[in-house]
Amino acid sequence: MSPTTASPTTVSPATVVPARGIARIIGKQRLGPDAQVDDKALVITPADPALTDPFLLMAEDWFTTPGFEWHPHRGIETVTTVLDGVLEHGDNLGNMGALKQGDVQWMTAGRGIIHRELAFRDEPVHVMQLWLNLPAASKLTETRYQDVLADRRPRLTRPGAVLDVISGTVDGVTGPALNHVPVQGTLITLDPATSLDYPLPADHRAFVHVLSGRVTAAGRDVRANETAWSDPLARVTGESVLSLVTPDGDSVTRLMVYSGRPLHEPIAFGGPFVMNHRAEINQAFADFHAGRFGEVPRQARLKYDR
Repeated sequence: MSPTTASPTTVSPATVVPARGIARIIGKQRLGPDAQVDDKALVITPADPALTDPFLLMAEDWFTTPGFEWHPHRGIETVTTVLDGVLEHGDNLGNMGALKQGDVQWMTAGRGIIHRELAFRDEPVHVMQLWLNLPAASKLTETRYQDVLADRRPRLTRPGAVLDVISGTVDGVTGPALNHVPVQGTLITLDPATSLDYPLPADHRAFVHVLSGRVTAAGRDVRANETAWSDPLARVTGESVLSLVTPDGDSVTRLMVYSGRPLHEPIAFGGPFVMNHRAEINQAFADFHAGRFGEVPRQARLKYDR
């Protein structure tokens, strides 16, 4: 009986997931009150869109009345997060309702929409609105409204961390938002002295905005009201990770983390419209004034008991 010969065993090396870095940390620009709001700040400014692509701007608003009455959009998606209070909304598609603290509204303006955003009961509301660019091929897509409600979104729980997934897939959990651009979006709550390796597609540009508290992102200290940017990894495909660490203390840290694949397309701004070329902006204004966005609604305010 001849001895058996064991087949050689091949050991696969462990997969190494590349770590993200932080390219820059930006503080928000406080603008103060204007005719629509009690206070306003710009978290992401449109000064250099190539540095934030595919994200165009993010405004933070505190308001009671008048808020944002009927106005048009074309060529973008708006992602509105209610941080405090209740936001009343309506559009010329017939959508209307109220969004409470933690709710997110994902609106595809596409070829053209007319909507409004008001403080429910004219009581103080605090919101963040992110403008996400649409690619040239989708600039005139059909309009769409998605209310991504806090109590219906999937959540991931990790030691000391809760990840509220709005868009994209994080550790196998997919958020409900439907996208024209690959976008991953999560609201993260971290306890003190917590470490989290947050997965991100390597070809995405990502930002971490600190809503409250403090975090060390890829070794860089980021405080409340600051935004850390992580650029796409060159010549890397698949996943990457961003290290997030909170200090000791008594307060939790709340983060808004979004990432998206850059479009690398020309951008033309024209008030509420964002297209690729100035002629398209001129056409958007002409279409709106000619009624091609539809009628400006004569919709009553949401009823409530005073």
